[in-house]
Amino acid sequence: MRIFTVQDDGKFSEYISKPFQALHQERILEEWLESNPDGIVEDGKLLIIGRQISTNLGSIIDLLALDREGDVVVIELKRDRTPRETLAQALEYASFVEGLNAEQLELILGQYLNDESIRLAEYHRQYFALETDEAISFNKDQRIVIVGQRVTDEIRQTSLFLRNKGVRVTCLEFSYFESNGGLRLLSHDIVVGGEPKKTTKISSGSLPITSSEEFLKSLNQFGRPVFERILSFATEEQLPLHWGTKGFSVNVDLAGTHVAICFGYPPNAVFRQSIYTALYGRGGLLSKIKVEEETLTTLFSEARATGLFKPAGRELKWVIDRSITSEEIEAVLRWLKRVVSTVTEHGLHA
Repeated sequence: MRIFTVQDDGKFSEYISKPFQALHQERILEEWLESNPDGIVEDGKLLIIGRQISTNLGSIIDLLALDREGDVVVIELKRDRTPRETLAQALEYASFVEGLNAEQLELILGQYLNDESIRLAEYHRQYFALETDEAISFNKDQRIVIVGQRVTDEIRQTSLFLRNKGVRVTCLEFSYFESNGGLRLLSHDIVVGGEPKKTTKISSGSLPITSSEEFLKSLNQFGRPVFERILSFATEEQLPLHWGTKGFSVNVDLAGTHVAICFGYPPNAVFRQSIYTALYGRGGLLSKIKVEEETLTTLFSEARATGLFKPAGRELKWVIDRSITSEEIEAVLRWLKRVVSTVTEHGLHA
């Protein structure tokens, strides 16, 4: 890249590209990265939390950062090492930071800011202007950023290979320029990490969709009376049913948008003969309607109070493996009516 300035007389004056190492400019580059974290990675800015971090193997990490999701980012200046040494060093650093917990990251940030009272979670939330309901789990994954005045073909090829294997590597190439008057300029370009995704759409064939008749035939003596009553309830309340390859979902129709309130599965399904709630998952209440966490917590507790549902991740499941009384079935139907009312009252997200 060549950079020119336009003088008052209209003539062009070229900035001269100069190597960092010859001019001992690595410190300037590190300070630039530290003070300007917005352009370091391809998908947003970074929060720098530490500089010159000592590892358990006695090496030094140039800069340590967090991204918006709370993942740890190792930023490494290439210097004069060979491509193999550069990548090996970066992977070593990533293996070290993988073992850091939130408390250790908070300690690093406190030392970096010289503030022992700093709270990592709140500082991170304020820095990225996160919403109050955005939950962050720190250091779920690690990222690597390699910075150099020249990113060699070997580093690019190997970094692309690592990205294809799920290791998030970004490579930045920096240029340093100086004019005759002493004005200094930095330019940078993301040479690995800004490439478009190869796959934009995935299509697949699907198994045949089941039907109400086939579903009921597949049930055992415990499940049949339960599901017959639930399917009748859906018909009575005019709740749309979506049939899948094994089971179904019961939905509430909000002006053409269907919000799932529960899922039903037969004995030969992965989930066994069961009913799952749809409070938090995709297609259910939290993802589609304007509902407060407190309301979902209440519905969750009411389902547990029936004595039939047990926790299954963020949802609840009712495995139907015994004879169920009419009173127990009616208790579940009353709960489903509560969910229907909640969906109707709150409406869809804007």
